Amino acid sequence: MTSWFTDLGMSFEGAWFTATLIDILLIAFPVMLAVALIIYADRKIWASMALRRGPNVVGPFGILQSFADGLKVFLQETIIPSAANKGLFLLAPIITFTVALIVWAVVPFQADMILSNINVGLLYVLAASSLGVYGIILAGWSSNSKYPFFSAIRAAAQMVSYEVAIGFVLISVVLWSGSFNLAAIVEAQRNTLGIHLNAFGFNPLLFPMAVVFFISSLAETQRAPFDLTEAESELVAGYQTEYSSMSFALYWLGEYANVILMCTLNATLFWGGYLPPLDWAPLYYVPGLIWLFLKMCFFFFLFSWVKATVPRYRYDQLMRLGWKVFLPLSLFWVFLISGFLMLTRVGISA
Repeated sequence: MTSWFTDLGMSFEGAWFTATLIDILLIAFPVMLAVALIIYADRKIWASMALRRGPNVVGPFGILQSFADGLKVFLQETIIPSAANKGLFLLAPIITFTVALIVWAVVPFQADMILSNINVGLLYVLAASSLGVYGIILAGWSSNSKYPFFSAIRAAAQMVSYEVAIGFVLISVVLWSGSFNLAAIVEAQRNTLGIHLNAFGFNPLLFPMAVVFFISSLAETQRAPFDLTEAESELVAGYQTEYSSMSFALYWLGEYANVILMCTLNATLFWGGYLPPLDWAPLYYVPGLIWLFLKMCFFFFLFSWVKATVPRYRYDQLMRLGWKVFLPLSLFWVFLISGFLMLTRVGISA
């Protein structure tokens, strides 16, 4: 696209900036639209599992309900508590919303469809996603209210606990694929183990890490059964208690954008990303973007299924799972996979 703009007579710098801006908008707008639609899908899935109808009035089949809710919060008054730190209070939801979007820069939608194909894409994902906790901590502290503050402390401990496990899980993926580049990780999953399946998840050594990553991604996005940061029976609405209008909506959008992102990362890191499930030539006629979208939808259904069926953990159970189960398990798996690769790819003499 940059070359097309330069052919129109623009300078290279101007053409590159314009092309990059268009690419960013081509990612941001569909993600925002997807957030509205998956909120609707989330509510429909919960309703189906509880034998209810869910949203069914606004628009055909209730599909415009999310847009009606967005208009409602847009028209509401933004109320800032008198004792709050106003600057940080307003900055916190902006941080959460922004961080939820910047990670998409390195996600490979197809082999040739990546905004920024950097060699350390996986490190970028880890670094950017870990910034999300700052929005929650700032919201809890700046509200100058005890329930949001309790929620912020919980969020900090919870996200740190599970990011450690996620880090070791990702080391296993990097060892097997030999790269931090997300596109290279996807390509490494082609014809896994020579059995014509395109996914690390079909590898017996990596399947347990796929399960750990999925559960940790539930905790990372504060989804049930790990939604202790906004446990309504204990903390009213957690760090969002004092928020209203568009500042509340930014948290809502950021939360679901993170959910979509974690579903996409599950598909990308362990289940072939934009590759078809089978290494069979006719399936490659389907665009990789479609395969990635279908896998993302499957994982989102699992997210909603878990939320609709699994009761909330106690906080001690949450910490025990992160520190006493996932951390030692993922650390042991790093040694197991590195030892296996030394034997099979390098040889015993090494």
